[in-house]
Amino acid sequence: MTTIAVVGGGFGGMAAAARLAKLGHEVTLLERLPALGGALTPVVDGDFTWDATATSTLMPAVVRDLFRKSGRPAEREIDLVPLEVIRDHVFEDATTLRLPGESRAAQIAAFDALGPGLGRQWVDHVATFDADWEVLRRGYFEVPWDRDALPRDVADRLGSRETLHRRLKKRFKDDRLRQVAAYPFVIDGHDPRNVPAWAGLIAYLEQRFGAWTVQGGMGVLAEAMTARLATRRVTVETGVEVHDLAMSSGRVVGVSTTAGVVEADAVIFAIDPRNLPALASYVARTMPAMPPVVCHVGLSGDLPEHLASMSHETVLHGDPMLVVRRGGRAPEGHEAWTVLGRGSLAEDILTALARHGIDLRDHAVTRVDRSPLELVRHWGSSPLGVLWQGRNTVRQRLGPATPIPGVFAAGAHATPGGGLPFVGLSAALVAQVIGPA
Repeated sequence: MTTIAVVGGGFGGMAAAARLAKLGHEVTLLERLPALGGALTPVVDGDFTWDATATSTLMPAVVRDLFRKSGRPAEREIDLVPLEVIRDHVFEDATTLRLPGESRAAQIAAFDALGPGLGRQWVDHVATFDADWEVLRRGYFEVPWDRDALPRDVADRLGSRETLHRRLKKRFKDDRLRQVAAYPFVIDGHDPRNVPAWAGLIAYLEQRFGAWTVQGGMGVLAEAMTARLATRRVTVETGVEVHDLAMSSGRVVGVSTTAGVVEADAVIFAIDPRNLPALASYVARTMPAMPPVVCHVGLSGDLPEHLASMSHETVLHGDPMLVVRRGGRAPEGHEAWTVLGRGSLAEDILTALARHGIDLRDHAVTRVDRSPLELVRHWGSSPLGVLWQGRNTVRQRLGPATPIPGVFAAGAHATPGGGLPFVGLSAALVAQVIGPA
């Protein structure tokens, strides 16, 4: 039996630990915070509960595969619920788009309502990613890759100089379509001029698989994974600060912690590698994608119709960009919403939101504000992973293997990147490389 230490108790660390334990390894999971969950851990204030980061996910098959490969099927543990509307987009000219998922025809109709012919432009754009997805799925997302021996079709895509900004500018004359396509990257702090064009396949994944949420909030997923770790007899140690890798003769022999050295035959880090001196030099050229300004607000009273009818997520384009997410848990007669801000936010975020006709101030009974710096300090880095800085960023992430023998990488800062489905894939890649005990 191989002993494995997993550093980081977020979704990536929990997923890797559960998979490897099911493969017969003796796994110890080390987490700095008092509880597991990382960015899945909800924010709680009294009787109000909000998702700390994302409130939905793409590619539900990643979650289903994780539960199936580590024990009981996901359907017995959590309720994955599809969203009929992925999000609403409100543009600066006051036009709106309600973006559906899992339906090409529904997207054509939605964009045609925005302007005649825009539906065809949009689906033609999305269709261009079909081949990209199939190539990268087989050679990057779902299979451990060798950076120095990539299949030609994979290397051509990952090495392309075309940026998302350039592709969208070429494809769309209507700026609103460019904003919709770029949104998933902008909200996560990326500049589309630095994002590779192939990464725009997020639009393809939204159309093909839709967006899904977890009934009761993403914290339910963290709870289910914590229970799965117990079932798989993973040793969990919380409140443990990992200082660095423990090395001997050029190979890892464990990790150095506040409580001493935890010995292991292999180490998986599911945290920002820049926090570990032994790994920092390998990722010196990377930067984290910084979180947005966040305001969790508890609301009381009967909301006006135009507020009560808002969808799961509403994006208000402009500078600043504001995003409203519903779906938190609240006492009867109340609601829990989250407001995000990106860009030039020179006033209170709820005041900025009120300028768009969404005035929550008179209904707010509690609020929890978090700045990007506060969030990074809390989590130890950004849960959004590595900032896109051009095509080479894909090669600057570590994982699933690393240059240090016996050390592997999972999580948002590892291959294939941030976002719950890709973090889940990173754990699956590590399990493939290590294999059964």
